[in-house]
Amino acid sequence: MLTGSEVKAIRAGRVNIKDSFVKIVKNEAFVFNMHISHLDTTTLFAPDPRRDRKLLLHKKEINKLFAKVSREGLALVPTVMYFSHKNLVKIKIALAKGKKQYDKRETLKKQDQTRSIAQALKNY
Repeated sequence: MLTGSEVKAIRAGRVNIKDSFVKIVKNEAFVFNMHISHLDTTTLFAPDPRRDRKLLLHKKEINKLFAKVSREGLALVPTVMYFSHKNLVKIKIALAKGKKQYDKRETLKKQDQTRSIAQALKNY
């Protein structure tokens, strides 16, 4: 659930869902680690920017997502946040699979190579 000042901040584009994730706790879905900055105009009440926010889902949807997450080891990740035609804030959720250890090593290797190339070009 969002407060009014949070909705205003989302309209102003002051939201970051980059590191956020969805977790199901006691048959309720929550978004964790989503950052909504407060606006300068809302000085009276400024909620915690990274607080846990409850998602409104049907019970069947929650049960279906919980089954996939618990059995297959997938994670729930919010991908897009938008306003519906009725001016409701909506979040699209995706089921994601984590990287394997060898994939992580490859990406770290590539990052290290690009960093060393950029540093060599800078020093040249």
